Amino acid sequence: MLSRRLGATFLAFALVLFLVGCGSGGSTTVAPPSREGLVRGGKLRIAEVEIDSRAVGRELPVSVVVPTGAPVGDRPLLVFLHGAGGSNESFLGNRAVLSELTRLGAAAPVVAFPDGERSWWHDRASGDWERYVMAEVIPTVRRRFHTDPRRVAIGGISMGGFGAYHLGLRHPGRFCAVGGHSAGLWLEEAEEFEGAFDDRADYERNDVLAAVRADPDAFGDTRVWNDYGDEDWFVVGNAAFVAALRRGDADLTAHVWPGGHDAAYWDAHWPTYLRFYADALRAC
Repeated sequence: MLSRRLGATFLAFALVLFLVGCGSGGSTTVAPPSREGLVRGGKLRIAEVEIDSRAVGRELPVSVVVPTGAPVGDRPLLVFLHGAGGSNESFLGNRAVLSELTRLGAAAPVVAFPDGERSWWHDRASGDWERYVMAEVIPTVRRRFHTDPRRVAIGGISMGGFGAYHLGLRHPGRFCAVGGHSAGLWLEEAEEFEGAFDDRADYERNDVLAAVRADPDAFGDTRVWNDYGDEDWFVVGNAAFVAALRRGDADLTAHVWPGGHDAAYWDAHWPTYLRFYADALRAC
């Protein structure tokens, strides 16, 4: 199965991707190594794999940023989930992301950006998105890039922040760190983002806030991050999430910074996000 995605020109980074895929009868199809262009003097390379997903019934791409300094077989993995309307390519042209990964050097994790469409990263009528991430994306990236299976973190922005929390709660102990940045969280179904859930039953099955209110220690020993802007759409839901975790013994780092639910806010804090994940993975 051929992947015909051509290269993209990234902001201030010359990068041309030449991707050639191949197919097989298995549940996951992985493109062979691409001829990655150089990013910041060859400190990073960017590749793409195609997941022929049985979980969601279609082929989806995963973009992967690989630090070249860490030894093969000893790289931690950060899975980072995009927001509604985004894709696997949403962060590839982001100067703050690539600059901080370059600065981290050998401490930088491999970062996988899967395409999750508008799934809100939970199992629903459109597909088993939890299974897609846990049973297809993570194992595929591990095999292809020789990441350490014990050192995996997950985070995301907006819809992706909700997804990271949801998967962290569903798989306690699987991740070294779980992070939500302006996570899509709300107090009740009437407030939820349009299209986030199929119906009330779907909402109740996947209510992250209700889960941590019922058990403030639901994340166990996993390090948890939360941040949002003081003018964010989801201020109330995120504040309630933090308050619930603080009633227990969660290993929580939480921030409220000036800003809204927009790229200007996230770009200002990407270096801090990546340092958090790098530190958590190093200590895991």
